Amino acid sequence: MTKDYPLQECAEAAAKYIEHGGTVFQKFTCEKCGQRLRIDEPNKFFPSGCCDFCGHVTNIEKRGCNYVLIKAL
Repeated sequence: MTKDYPLQECAEAAAKYIEHGGTVFQKFTCEKCGQRLRIDEPNKFFPSGCCDFCGHVTNIEKRGCNYVLIKAL
C-alpha cells in the first residue's frame, strides 16, 4: 500500500530533486474509489486532482499525496 503525506512536505522534498535536474510527478489516491493516480504535469504540485476512473475530485491538501522521482542522467 502506498502512503500519502502532507502536500507541503512532498512539495518541499521534491523541490530539492527538481533543483538538481530531477523530474517528479505528483501521485494521490482518489478518496472515492481508492484508485492510485499520477498527475501528468511534471515538477508541479496541485491542491486537488480529478480521478480518471470515477471523475471524483479529491482534495489533496486535506488527504495528502506522494510523488514519483525520475532521476536526471
